[in-house]
Amino acid sequence: MADTSERALLSAPGEGELIDVAGVAHLFRLTGGQTGGRFAFEEFRLEPGIVGARPHVHERHDEYFYVLDGELTLHNGDGETSVGPGHLLAALRGTAHGFRNAGTEPVRALCLYTPAGYEDYFREVHAAVAAGATVTDELLTEFRARHHTRPS
Repeated sequence: MADTSERALLSAPGEGELIDVAGVAHLFRLTGGQTGGRFAFEEFRLEPGIVGARPHVHERHDEYFYVLDGELTLHNGDGETSVGPGHLLAALRGTAHGFRNAGTEPVRALCLYTPAGYEDYFREVHAAVAAGATVTDELLTEFRARHHTRPS
């Protein structure tokens, strides 16, 4: 996919930057580098029993989750609810949210970030794990803090 401001951006199925972090396969179809920082767009896959993210709060960006396949358990600030295809969660900055797969089938969903930049968090965690780090709550909290995100 070309990075250009003179043409519309087209991403073919399966194309993008794959970042596999802590059991979640994040396929960034568009990144901030391609959109001038406006937004990032990812398709993710979450296997059964995997926690995608414990409840947390972003201070500088919004996230929008849209379920394509499976049943995603979302924390929406008031507690958890399990939702299926077609459900949308808008986690606006300053609101607590999290997600996991409490079901028995894989989940496939979309996530949009506005503005872009949080994809760098996933890159950093992936690089740390590739260098031998173990994913712990402390490690994730440290990395999230760099991206203006805190535990809920």
